[in-house]
Amino acid sequence: MRRLRIGVLDLVTKAPNRSLYARLMHANLASIMPQVISVWCEQEGHDVRLVCYTGLEDLLEELPADLDVLFIGAFTQSAQLAYALSSLFRKRGAVTVLGGPHARCYPEDARKYFDYVLGFTDREIVADVLRDVGPHRPMGVHLVAARQPTELPTLQERWKFVTPTLAKAPTIKIVPMIGSLGCPYTCSFCIDSTVEYQPLSFPQLRADLAFLLTKMKNPIVGWHDPNFGVRFDDYMEAVEQAVPRGSMRHIAESSLSLLSEPHLKRLRANNFQAILPGIESWYDLGNKSKTRRTGMDKVKQVSEHVNMILRYIPYIQTNFVMGLDGDMGPEPFELTKKFIDLSPGAFPAYSLLSAFGRAAPLNLEYQRAGRVLPFPFHFLNNNHAMNVRPKNYSWPEFYDHLVDVTRYSFSWRAIGRRIGATQTMIPKWMNVVRAVSTEGFGRIKYQTEMRQRLDTDRELRAFFERETDQVPMFYQDRIREDLGPLYEHLPEGAMFHDPNAYLNSQPAPEQLTLTR
Repeated sequence: MRRLRIGVLDLVTKAPNRSLYARLMHANLASIMPQVISVWCEQEGHDVRLVCYTGLEDLLEELPADLDVLFIGAFTQSAQLAYALSSLFRKRGAVTVLGGPHARCYPEDARKYFDYVLGFTDREIVADVLRDVGPHRPMGVHLVAARQPTELPTLQERWKFVTPTLAKAPTIKIVPMIGSLGCPYTCSFCIDSTVEYQPLSFPQLRADLAFLLTKMKNPIVGWHDPNFGVRFDDYMEAVEQAVPRGSMRHIAESSLSLLSEPHLKRLRANNFQAILPGIESWYDLGNKSKTRRTGMDKVKQVSEHVNMILRYIPYIQTNFVMGLDGDMGPEPFELTKKFIDLSPGAFPAYSLLSAFGRAAPLNLEYQRAGRVLPFPFHFLNNNHAMNVRPKNYSWPEFYDHLVDVTRYSFSWRAIGRRIGATQTMIPKWMNVVRAVSTEGFGRIKYQTEMRQRLDTDRELRAFFERETDQVPMFYQDRIREDLGPLYEHLPEGAMFHDPNAYLNSQPAPEQLTLTR
């Protein structure tokens, strides 16, 4: 096998972005799998260049022009950017490979624009691509491992690919780590809901943490586990055996059901600084919040739990999904505002209900019901578009409630109360930066514009109401502006996709044969 020139691109964002939050934090959103792919490619004997795109770089300057193979890891919001880059590098003679969430969710569409589209990926899948390394056009090859990998390269092996990205973070530098794959919960909208929970090697976890202490003083670890701490004692023992108390900080996403007071005491003892639990809904998904209550009873119980967490963990982000089928009328939004009042120290993160292709079996039901809209991928990031028609709201009604609760959550009054309810300086500062940047004020501005356009932009309203599948010029112009000079490389048809591709790929029901 000849030695290949390989580029690996981690698309953290979809377009140039010079906001304060992007400058401070985008480098800390780097994914682990692009680093893993880079290690595996090197171990196969090839030259590798990894680029993490944070929105601040010139991609055409960062990526070598003479690549033999380009791997791109992308969330769906970056699909149009990925498609344009694939087209450009194919013209230059490269073979292109797509991995990451978009490849898992929309393989039917991605195969039109890439030579290889990867679902679950292990080292053997990567080796197969590099052995074959041929163009596959007009339709790429879809490769899927039988399951998630059982082991990943060590942090020491990844380190040469971690450090260039850390260098892009000006102040806060977060090292990505993972100790498990999959999730034991079955939230109907989640890409991990059908992936069997699988812990990785705890001895390797201990070795990775010990290695990190030789490279950084008082580092921050960002745990990428879909649900951290399912095997809580095993995790804490690994941390405690490898890390002298107070010498490392941690950030993790977990469920309220795992965050009991004894667990919180142990997390505090091991210097966990931020936790991101999912509340999701005041009516559904109670298994994650460890409550069977609904409505105001659930608000009070969850609020008490969140306030207890803040006595042990300095920073908490509470995650909500807006527009679930169980929501009806103003009450879900009013209950969220009540939660903001009762737990002023929590930073609320709102996601709009979205059906990402194959991400969850529930998406088939939405597609059968004709409820999935063909929003361009560029806007499918859980907040710039909701591609599932609400079950119990008109679009104007839904956006009225959404704008109202977002304004309430990021009003100066709420920001001030959040500062007062937060104990330490860095969490106070982060809450303010996030609120006044794209996650707070930016979303208020965007959602307010969308609400106004529902009344004034007839083309956009017809698209929302499924009277037409023609993508409104409002969205086309945004994509053209965001892609800049790369827009000319966007392949024909790549602005559009079939929102029912998952449903249309299902085998036809067997016809029943009557026997007389």
